[in-house]
Amino acid sequence: MRILMMVVACGLLLAACASESTDPADVVEGYLEAKVAGDSRAMQQLLCSPMEVDLQREAAAFTSVTDVSIEDMACTSTEGSDIVQCTGQIVANYGAEDTSFPLSSYRVVQEDGEWKWCGEAS
Repeated sequence: MRILMMVVACGLLLAACASESTDPADVVEGYLEAKVAGDSRAMQQLLCSPMEVDLQREAAAFTSVTDVSIEDMACTSTEGSDIVQCTGQIVANYGAEDTSFPLSSYRVVQEDGEWKWCGEAS
């Protein structure tokens, strides 16, 4: 019985550690990659609760684009800050023309111990 309780306790501890994202920059990069891919399920997992109302609009942002990619993305966070700075750009091809959308600064919040993307920083 004692061994079973130890195994269960270790499993719960490992699950808690695995689900916690330690770097908000990784969350922002994951969100931007999911947005470009139109992956609403992945976006929803990375989105803060106040922004959930915008999920469908965000997921559809590049659905009419023939080719879209992220170029030279690098995101950094500063400990103690809720802002993640990103460089690089999203390049979208609308038929015969490429349009670039520079990456900028994004706000993150912690919800239930996990970092979540919460929009562009003003």
